[in-house]
Amino acid sequence: MFNKICRFFLLQAAVIVAALVVMSGPATADALPSRDPYKVNPGDVLQIAVWKEEDLKRELLVNPDGHFAFPLAGDMVAEGRTVDQIRQELTEKLGRFIPDVVVTVAALQLSGNKVYVLGQVNHASEFIMTRTLDVMQAISMAGGPTPFAKLDDIKVLRRSDQGTQIAIPFRYTDVQEGKKLDQNILLRAGDTVVVP
Repeated sequence: MFNKICRFFLLQAAVIVAALVVMSGPATADALPSRDPYKVNPGDVLQIAVWKEEDLKRELLVNPDGHFAFPLAGDMVAEGRTVDQIRQELTEKLGRFIPDVVVTVAALQLSGNKVYVLGQVNHASEFIMTRTLDVMQAISMAGGPTPFAKLDDIKVLRRSDQGTQIAIPFRYTDVQEGKKLDQNILLRAGDTVVVP
């Protein structure tokens, strides 16, 4: 008798769980966080190919000034642009010389998409961001803070597009306790996290 009662309640629980899953509906793209497309940085390596044009296939390093040169297209700006924007401009420029041109552009190496973590961390270094990264994650990648770190005096150094540098304060203990989470910002290429 006891076993029959247990099976009855387990069956009821399974029905309730199944109903909740159906009521919640399938996961949609709207439920997922949207991400901005990746923007190319100096030091990245791009692979560019033109269909049926073997001579126009290249792997190119984006120069420190954010540019690269490509045959028939000349000097191209890459920094701060998506691979699709670069592809569209190349298609337009090459289309003057090649009818019905088809261009593909891919980011092969994201070597320019780096952040730096310095100071009182266990493994100060530069880190290539292969995905979005916030301040806590960067500190974790650096092995976490040392016992001597001044956790509430951490700064994120960021250079603006105009070249000026700003210091964004970060209080580790607040975020660790789940408070003031807005200061746990997403890092950008070139940011430096300083843990004094």
